[in-house]
Amino acid sequence: MSRQTWKPGNMLYPLPVVLVSVADPDGKTNLITVAWTGTICSDPAMVSISVRKERYSHTLLKKSGEFVINLTTRDMAKAVDFCGVRSGRDTDKWKETGLTPVSSEKVKAQTVGESPAAIECRVEQCLEMGSHDMFLAKVLAVTVDERFMDEKGKFCLERSDPIVYSHGEYYSVGDKIGTFGYSVRKKAAPKKAAPKKAAPKKASSKKKSAGRKVRKDGK
Repeated sequence: MSRQTWKPGNMLYPLPVVLVSVADPDGKTNLITVAWTGTICSDPAMVSISVRKERYSHTLLKKSGEFVINLTTRDMAKAVDFCGVRSGRDTDKWKETGLTPVSSEKVKAQTVGESPAAIECRVEQCLEMGSHDMFLAKVLAVTVDERFMDEKGKFCLERSDPIVYSHGEYYSVGDKIGTFGYSVRKKAAPKKAAPKKAAPKKASSKKKSAGRKVRKDGK
């Protein structure tokens, strides 16, 4: 197979595209679209977001040390794009997108009501990486939309039609192709078919004669 060699660049796609809501101590709020985000630790639960220094939300993040990661859906796609190309310095993104601000459980920053799941975070460390600063944060709370809970109490994110970002384009998530560990999971042995019951014998329509038949010759 033939391959090309390119200069170093970010080709880690697709990525989750999220709306990060922020609020500083003075009450200024904003929404920023972020694709450079991810899990960095499971215990304690920690995540990261990377934001350019020149972004309006960068200042709010540094002042407050808190934010909310709001997962996004197909229905939110236009608002997600808008929040990534307009600055909160001169635009009220909540008003312009029509998204619903909802009070969060643990932080001042508001949750996006339309988001299927929201992750409330407190910044633990800010790393200056170059073009972006990486905010490492501890997860304080997670809230989910009850519309996507099934009858067994399981959260079904796929029902919300989540979206991802790939090299400047937005995509919906495709079909499920497996579950964790399915490649090594042993196949269940086929169940043995139950033995078939013998059909009941049909009664003869002719009655059997009792005793021996008498020969015509009398013997």
